Amino acid sequence: MRILITGGCGFVGSNLAIYLKEKLKKSKISTLDNLCRKGSEINRERLKFHNINNLKIDISNNKKISKLPKYDLIIDCCAEASVEVSKLNPDKVIFTNLIGTYNIVKKCVKDKSKIIFLSSSRVYSIDAIKKIIGKINLRNEIKKKFLVNENFNTSGVKSLYGLSKLSSEEIIKEYNYTNNLNYIINRFGVISGPWQFGKQDQGFVSLWVGKHMAKKKLSYIGFGGHGNQIRDIIHIDDVCEIIFKQIENFSKIRDNVFNIGGGIKNKLSLRDLTHKCQVITGNKVKITKKSKTSNYDIPYYVSDNKKIFKFYHWLPKKNIDQIIHDIYFWIITNQNIQRFFK
Repeated sequence: MRILITGGCGFVGSNLAIYLKEKLKKSKISTLDNLCRKGSEINRERLKFHNINNLKIDISNNKKISKLPKYDLIIDCCAEASVEVSKLNPDKVIFTNLIGTYNIVKKCVKDKSKIIFLSSSRVYSIDAIKKIIGKINLRNEIKKKFLVNENFNTSGVKSLYGLSKLSSEEIIKEYNYTNNLNYIINRFGVISGPWQFGKQDQGFVSLWVGKHMAKKKLSYIGFGGHGNQIRDIIHIDDVCEIIFKQIENFSKIRDNVFNIGGGIKNKLSLRDLTHKCQVITGNKVKITKKSKTSNYDIPYYVSDNKKIFKFYHWLPKKNIDQIIHDIYFWIITNQNIQRFFK
């Protein structure tokens, strides 16, 4: 089997390529990445070590995409994953996330390839989530704890990033209807683990661990500045495992959309994350409070894994403490990584 992973020098793509290289001994794994992101050159060297070739191509360049060789499966991990970048630089997000995926879809249709598309939990309505949760403050924890399943409201504002992902999903479904494009769409929540060069609005768990190790200040942003925002976290190893299971069962289970995340057992607030980082590093850092946040920000998201469990009898294995430990161990054993968190 010939597999192409777009965004292959990013956090998810590089880990997935190396994982599949080990699991699918008879398959040819290649990656595609324009190497524009922080840490991509380091990940390219990791891929080289595992004899995985990266094609330095921008996914929005349809002329180059159309000339690629035929693949049996394309896993589309390529994305500008920052919600805030979609506000500040919408052209970049639309060209990478929407036009780029459209180019991949056309390539798949032409070659009769299958596609696994990595979508996002941000396809869901911001207003619908806020309406259910209500206001969060330090003395009033969330009383209505709920899980978001695949049928949750996707109408209304969701950020340009979320819109680009949902629109890409719809393009895939259209080509499934007209050209029998075989697909799986995975709406992932927060993914974390080693080799994630985290930022405040994307990859915050690795950022939190790294900043505590470097004794650098952080900020609680929004919702009163108390750090009560809640997300569920899934380890990159669990992400790789479920995608591997999907590849193995593609002929039986396809043309489906799945919510995948850490679930209720792997949910935590920023305050909880701070405490866990203090324990593992032995350091306390200054955390400033900023009460206002972007109107794209949401106070709560926890994935409902019922559907993915029903189809694959799969649930994530690694808990929050294991995720934080793996990130800590990765940073402390790689001196060239530590500079990214200073």
